Amino acid sequence: MKNCRLLNPNRARIYLLFTRNLLALILFEEVETYTNGDDSALGLIVRDKTDNSFNCSILTRGKSGQFKAVKNNIDIEKIEIAKNWIDLNISSDLLYKHEDEEKFDLFDVVVSEDKIHPHFQRLDSNPGLSSAKEALKEIFYHYDDIDGNFLDQFQSINGFDARLWELFLFSLFREQQFTFDRNHEAPDYFVEKMNRKLAIEAVTIGRNQESLKNVESFEPPSQEVVFGKLENEMPLKFGSALFDKMKKEYWKKEHIQGVPFVIAIADFHEGMSMTWSSSAIEKYLYGFKYEPHYDQGGNLIVKPIKINSFKKENGTEIPAGFFFQPNSENVSAIIFSSAGTISKFNRMGKQAGLGSEKLSIRRYGLKHDHDKNASKPLAFNYIVSDDGNESWSEGVSVYHNPNAKIPLDPNLFDDKIAQHMLIDNLITSILPEFYPYSNITMNMVSTDEI
Repeated sequence: MKNCRLLNPNRARIYLLFTRNLLALILFEEVETYTNGDDSALGLIVRDKTDNSFNCSILTRGKSGQFKAVKNNIDIEKIEIAKNWIDLNISSDLLYKHEDEEKFDLFDVVVSEDKIHPHFQRLDSNPGLSSAKEALKEIFYHYDDIDGNFLDQFQSINGFDARLWELFLFSLFREQQFTFDRNHEAPDYFVEKMNRKLAIEAVTIGRNQESLKNVESFEPPSQEVVFGKLENEMPLKFGSALFDKMKKEYWKKEHIQGVPFVIAIADFHEGMSMTWSSSAIEKYLYGFKYEPHYDQGGNLIVKPIKINSFKKENGTEIPAGFFFQPNSENVSAIIFSSAGTISKFNRMGKQAGLGSEKLSIRRYGLKHDHDKNASKPLAFNYIVSDDGNESWSEGVSVYHNPNAKIPLDPNLFDDKIAQHMLIDNLITSILPEFYPYSNITMNMVSTDEI
């Protein structure tokens, strides 16, 4: 083809994540995406599932940064004809422009230097995070800032982590094919899929001051310290954040009557805490921990142990089992992920070919072993590349409330998301083929670029 070339499918997924008509995904299969070279125009070919004909579109960026279709051709019998049509119409002298409302660049600094979050500074200036920066820009082109303070908070000490988590959830729910109703200030997201509505409030465990001071030199805690924190400190941190949201009684709002209400929580309390704190939320939500052992036949036996309470440093005991506490029946489920981080956006951007070409990313960690008799996870290790298949949904868990007034339908999510339910004092988990428990991302940039 003379005027265009195939676009990396991972880059196309980021560009078109919010552009796609979700109904069209049912009727059409995306076949190929082309770029004019500088990505100012794209050519998309889809196959009609009903008659196997092809449709194609030319999409260009407007002032908003969003891609929109400006020219279409339908009911094409052969894909070769569709390719030729795109090659002709994507050329620079035939580009169609569309006018839109302008959007702000997420990295146009609007806060004073003394209020800027150190992680925002790194994200803005560090070439090792350039893939994350470009991915975040693309996502923010589609974000409706209904509060009017997103840029300020995303860049500031008091808001960066929470706003990053919201952008992750924005990408996650769109990937899961939900549409967004942004006509309400609270809760954070009101979404719909298959004529089923869902209300989501986002919350994070706030970062401590020591973590803010030692962005570059932070040392992760020892295994002994981690085990100690998981006994009481971390379950209590999750509990405190969840109960703060419970006090606001979002389920009483008129527009979410009869709608499942979900709290989506992430842990940012210190550097790299999300790599080890995840097991604490399960203990806190259901009030059980589990002891594995093997019988004489080598079969894994898991014994549930009831947890009555967690103890604060001052000796005060806080009841375990969030889903069994008063008013918690109004919460249909808890969504948790340790993946709503800069590293996630960096990997997603890198596999899309965004950011510096001299950036190399290695990811390693522990994943679920699907052997029914396995009591330990498996290690994984790979270089992030443009043929990767990481999704926004990977590493996300939905914990269903066994006592919910309005249960959350598990079928609203696809098999990329882990789902957990309490049945006969045992947590029954439906896990994706690849489910990471923890991971670390290493970013390496050639020295001549630094």
